[in-house]
Amino acid sequence: MNGNQRIRAALSGGRPDRVPVMLHNFLMAAREAGISQRRFREDPAAIAVSFIQAVETYDYDGVLVDVDTVTLAEALGVKVDLPEDQPARCAGPAIGGLWEVRDLPPPEIESQPRIQVWLEAVRRLKAHFRDEVYVRGNCDQAGFSLASMVRGPAEWMMDLVDPGNREDAHALLAYCAGAAASFLRLMAAAGADMVSNGDSPAGPDLISPAMYAEFAQPYERRLVEEAHRLGLPYALHICGNTTRILDGMLATGADALELDYKTDVRAAREAMRGRATFIGNIDPSAVLALGTPALVETKTRELLEVFAGTPGFILNAGCAIPAETPPANLRAMIAAARRFEPRA
Repeated sequence: MNGNQRIRAALSGGRPDRVPVMLHNFLMAAREAGISQRRFREDPAAIAVSFIQAVETYDYDGVLVDVDTVTLAEALGVKVDLPEDQPARCAGPAIGGLWEVRDLPPPEIESQPRIQVWLEAVRRLKAHFRDEVYVRGNCDQAGFSLASMVRGPAEWMMDLVDPGNREDAHALLAYCAGAAASFLRLMAAAGADMVSNGDSPAGPDLISPAMYAEFAQPYERRLVEEAHRLGLPYALHICGNTTRILDGMLATGADALELDYKTDVRAAREAMRGRATFIGNIDPSAVLALGTPALVETKTRELLEVFAGTPGFILNAGCAIPAETPPANLRAMIAAARRFEPRA
């Protein structure tokens, strides 16, 4: 099997010939290619070169094309800061009050230059790898996360606790989910093998499971349905400890859940068995970036033992791998996967 075939097998419930690896490593890939984050987010050729070099260096199976978490938000009018060698970040909301959603213009993201950078990078990577390496096109943020940036994170959370804001809150969520769905369609047309979104503020670390069920999950489900209409598998990522909302995340119909290291992996294994593929979830900071190769190997093997015999598994970090991660640590993680054999 090649990398593309391994990941397809894991997503379809088949049994790959070895543990498939798909890395969320855009920060590290750019750093190792000598490319600043400013150039990375502006130049699709730089993105493609970074990932091609990373695959050639570490021999992994799937590329996760990601650039930052505010490209869609910027397209919707959110103010962004563009540091030289850090990912772009929010610098101010697009609206000053939730009622302003009634006057927002229809989201038109296709004309946005930074959206086109993501799409052209995927086209270049597909042209290079063809069907040898799997290319997952991340489509930035899902509806809840995007709404929090359009309104402002603190203001958004305050809005949600006032029942009088419910109608306008759902209007903003529908608006943001529509923009995210547009990105899915564009990414599908660019040739991605799979699409995904992050919805990081939607987890129990920030909101209750009940609030997740009302304000986040229905809009995530819309994105899954759109991906399936496009004929593509879909992965959903939420940061933090998602153990309490695993059933809700699975009810979106997502083909895969990319889970953070805080989530109970045994609970995830049982909840996801036969329903979705697990992607993750090595701690990107304390283990990969700050640990030793020996620690990385130990933690990787512990995770692989939990999922031994489970076909729906793809190894990755729990979130984006820091740029400062030692190459030896990434090699240790991948090597542990390559030689893994379950204990009798």
